[in-house]
Amino acid sequence: MANQTIPSGITLHKKSKSLELNYGDASYLLTAEYLRVYSPSAEVQGHGPGQEVLQTHKENVGINQIEPVGNYALKIYFDDGHDSGLFTWDHLYQLATEYDEHWQDYLNRLQQAGYQRQ
Repeated sequence: MANQTIPSGITLHKKSKSLELNYGDASYLLTAEYLRVYSPSAEVQGHGPGQEVLQTHKENVGINQIEPVGNYALKIYFDDGHDSGLFTWDHLYQLATEYDEHWQDYLNRLQQAGYQRQ
C-alpha cells in the first residue's frame, strides 16, 4: 500500500508562484508565501519550541526550483535565497490538508505583531 502522504503529482507554477500537490483525486494549490512562512528550517522554526520566527515581507516571494531529496522530502529554492528547509512528505501533506487553519494562524500572528500584508 502506498504512503498516503506522498503526493501522486507535484507541479511548480512559477507565474502564479505556487506549488500544486496531488493526492489521488485531491489537489491542493499552496502559494510560495505560505510555504515560505511555514518552512521547516531552523531560520523559521527556531531550534526548539517557542523559538519560531515570524516571517514578514514574504507576500511576493516566488519559487525558483524544487528538487526531491531521497524518497522522503522536497527541497524548495525560494527566490529570496531561502533554501535550507527540507519539506518532508508528511509536512507537505499537513500544510496542504490543514491550509485554512495554518493560514489563519499566520494572519493572526501577523496582526498581533502589528504587520500589515501588502
